[in-house]
Amino acid sequence: MKLPGHDAIARQADEHLVTHRVKLPRKVVERPIRQVVRRLVMALAVLVATAFIVYADHEGYNDNADGSVDLLDAFYYATVTLSTTGYGDITPVSDGARLTNIFLITPLRVLFLIILVGTTLEVLTERTREEWRLNRWRSVLRDHTVVVGFGTKGRSAIQTVCATGLKKEQVVVVDPSSKAIDAATAEGFAGVIGDATRSDVLKRAEVHKARQIIVAPQRDDTAVLVTLTARQLNRGAKIVAAVREEENAPLLRQSGADAVITSSGAAGRLLGLSVLSPAAGMVMEDLIQQGSGLDLIERPVVRGEVGKTPRETDDLVVSVVRGHRVLGYDDPAVGTLELTDRLITIVRATPGNQVTPDTRPLPHG
Repeated sequence: MKLPGHDAIARQADEHLVTHRVKLPRKVVERPIRQVVRRLVMALAVLVATAFIVYADHEGYNDNADGSVDLLDAFYYATVTLSTTGYGDITPVSDGARLTNIFLITPLRVLFLIILVGTTLEVLTERTREEWRLNRWRSVLRDHTVVVGFGTKGRSAIQTVCATGLKKEQVVVVDPSSKAIDAATAEGFAGVIGDATRSDVLKRAEVHKARQIIVAPQRDDTAVLVTLTARQLNRGAKIVAAVREEENAPLLRQSGADAVITSSGAAGRLLGLSVLSPAAGMVMEDLIQQGSGLDLIERPVVRGEVGKTPRETDDLVVSVVRGHRVLGYDDPAVGTLELTDRLITIVRATPGNQVTPDTRPLPHG
């Protein structure tokens, strides 16, 4: 077992001990500074338009200082009027000027205030709106998929499960890197920034309500700690973990993983198969890539197949899942198919092909 000592694990935890938070996917919007600048430009445009409207009818206004209204006085009047200051030193005296104030200046004053107040309210309510979104997201999130690690393995795993029909709203990514979470949210997934070996971080991902958990960090020791923590929080979830070294796989299973994939070993076996038979290697790569060519899927037995042998079904059956045993299609123990069996078959990839989740509880002590 090639795992670092306790001190190394503690150091790794300290490195990732950052303020963890949840980030939900959002629509592409302008940057805050751009929004503020754009609204300031709009406010200045309203101010300039108002000043020129006043100057165009300057003979209908009276200035208490000198009696006449020039362009500077027009801008001054527009400023104090739109800001609702209204000193009263410049006033409309003609009927035309007063009608202009009623039908033009007053609506422009309201528009000016909406622009400025709207910007302020948007800034003040952003945090409240985000908190509301988070609370609503937590309340409706059920039976989702938690993916720990948004590296190459995590991304590929998400692409595979989404290719079978899983909605992006049902995927939560956990990663200590803010850049990785930004990439995840940009693709439409919810993200949690933090160290997944900590229970409070996994709780923010609602792991206790998750249906399946994919553990794909960069280090094997992290995978062990994440699996242990996740299994403590959720006894019934299906946990699939990836490790680099094959000798660490038994430890992952002891930690609570239902399936362990050795990334380096699997890649090596695929390389060896490709050397012996390039065509066979291409077929295997096609099978594990959902949504194109041939797909390897799991589905329940339909009533019309009950009592038949695996060879008598319309699909190409590879294995039969009976209880917690996986039997080969030619295993004498299979006999005929039962309604509670599940079939692992090879089919032509179509949008309707989906891996139907196994709803039976998993045996964990």
